Amino acid sequence: MLNLELVGADVLRPEGLRRDTLAFADGVILAAGAGRRVDLGGYIVLPGIVDVHGDGFERHVAPRRGAMKQMTEGLVAVEAELAANGITTAVLAQFVSWEGGLRSLEFAETVFDALQQVARGAVTDLRAQLRFETHLLDLYDSLPERLAQWGVSYVVFNDHLPHDRLAAGRTPKRLVAQALKAARNPEMHHAMMRDLHARRDEVPAALDVLCARLAERGITMGSHDDRTAKARAAWDARGVRVAEFPETAEAAEAARGAVVLGAPNVVRGGSHNGNVSALDLVAMGVGDALASDYHYPSPRRAALMLWKSGVLDLAAAWRLVSEGPARVLGLRDRGTFDPGQRADMVILDAADHRVAATIAGGRVSHMTGDIAARFIDA
Repeated sequence: MLNLELVGADVLRPEGLRRDTLAFADGVILAAGAGRRVDLGGYIVLPGIVDVHGDGFERHVAPRRGAMKQMTEGLVAVEAELAANGITTAVLAQFVSWEGGLRSLEFAETVFDALQQVARGAVTDLRAQLRFETHLLDLYDSLPERLAQWGVSYVVFNDHLPHDRLAAGRTPKRLVAQALKAARNPEMHHAMMRDLHARRDEVPAALDVLCARLAERGITMGSHDDRTAKARAAWDARGVRVAEFPETAEAAEAARGAVVLGAPNVVRGGSHNGNVSALDLVAMGVGDALASDYHYPSPRRAALMLWKSGVLDLAAAWRLVSEGPARVLGLRDRGTFDPGQRADMVILDAADHRVAATIAGGRVSHMTGDIAARFIDA
């Protein structure tokens, strides 16, 4: 690990940017310098980005059907992309869903196994999230043990069944394409969806029991795409404290735990499918963390945009991608530059705010261009 004293840079402190010294050794931030000095004049140093939810890794592990035979190689490429975007802790969100294909139980097992292998040697702190479809009732009994085997400590509940169309006896949209992706006969796929829909009244009570079991094991739990205050209250009652990507202001404001918003939504200035604007929610003071969702550059871009546009000062904006998501995950050892915290940082070129270097746990995960000479020549 590096033992360095960074000088000459603008360092993000709680009160904002200031020309300051930042020292670290043995993977943690120090109160005072103790290592060799590196002049970082012309750069900005901020706490490393904690990405609380991202599925952008999918294009690396399955770029084309059947093309990726060695999934660990794809995850190595994922880490490189994460580091190039200033992300020092990353939660990779993998589905287990009735949709099958890349969201099947079998594919998820492969992903989680590969992730455990790669994470052991990665510089970036790679973690797993299970996105679990609530109507897979037959998997409830075995889920806690599966999570232990997969090394997963964070579960988010989804319900993507098109209940309105199924209740009306109408064919779900994109049924054939979805069935073929899952290598299923479309009629059988439709029948499976109808069967899951028919058991919908069993789900709430089953969730009560499952969530209690997961809570006993210390599993962090979240809901996804909440639309109403009533729905959010039901999750709160089960100890599901994280509200991921609420679709309405009503649901977001009703959340009593932590609210995770999509960074791409902020960058775009609105939802791509007509849901509440994350930018509006941030301006209202609703939101604890911004997640990459499907685009790893977005957390950095969103935080900087919120600052440059005057919605938040830089310290508050950056907190949404560093300390905020770290707290959502229960990680108290990162997200700030307080002494004793993990030495996680992203170094931006002050001129254009591009990522020049990323350091995770006191180790370099990414470095490019002229900044490398500063470290080599120091």
